[in-house]
Amino acid sequence: MYKIVSKKFLNPTVVQMEIDSPLVAAKAKPGQFIILRVDEDGERIPLTVAGVDPNRGTTKIIFQVVGATTEKLKHKEEGEYIQDFVGPLGVATHTEGVKRVCIIGGGVGCAIAMPVAQEFHRLGAEVTSIIGFRNKDLVILEDEFKECSDHLIVMSDDGSYARKGNVTVPLKEMLEEDPNRFDLIITIGPLIMMKFVVLTAKPYNVPVTVSMNPIMIDGTGMCGGCRLTLIQDGKRVMKFACVDGPDFNGYEVDFDEAMSRSRQYFDYERKAHEEACNLFKKEVA
Repeated sequence: MYKIVSKKFLNPTVVQMEIDSPLVAAKAKPGQFIILRVDEDGERIPLTVAGVDPNRGTTKIIFQVVGATTEKLKHKEEGEYIQDFVGPLGVATHTEGVKRVCIIGGGVGCAIAMPVAQEFHRLGAEVTSIIGFRNKDLVILEDEFKECSDHLIVMSDDGSYARKGNVTVPLKEMLEEDPNRFDLIITIGPLIMMKFVVLTAKPYNVPVTVSMNPIMIDGTGMCGGCRLTLIQDGKRVMKFACVDGPDFNGYEVDFDEAMSRSRQYFDYERKAHEEACNLFKKEVA
């Protein structure tokens, strides 16, 4: 059993928790993830490590409430316990030799992008961060990005906060001004956002790493739900986001196939979430 040391709502649907997990905290690197179960009968879900404190032995997770398991996890309070917390898993984000990096996070993907930006900052790289949200109410982790970024740009789709537009707008402006501004672009967020970040960077030949966390389900490669097609030397190669990634060369990813497959689970997740919500309502009543 793993104790919830702290809990905080970052916005109405996104929750941050610190879990007492000294073994994970001692080993986890930016880009890796853990698998947890809320209770003995719960499903296993992967969540990215959003930070660690080896001295305290805690691991930070940030999750959006979208399905039954995250709904159950949301109702857990500080001092309570979750059943399982296993990791770290996945391949850590590559950071060697990068002097100028652009980190692009979209929505709750910023929870994954943040520790990556922090690690590049710790290593002395020049960090430019672009974070985007649908509206003002959904903005998260802005202060944390300010602390680890030499340059920070915040975007909102509707213009209700900071600058109006999507994350590709300032990226294109910077690349037009100086095509050699970045050694590497790392983007983490919705699949459609990552696809267009790749398309924006392609004319300038800047390497782009994408994090395929959004398509992970089981987290160990056994379910096959995170199958990913890469185009390498004109050939279609199958990989698994959880064991081969979650980071991949963005120019090789077949985003259209990934987006089509990810939509297959939407109705199931929505139904499971509604059932979990109804269960908690009955318990309260």
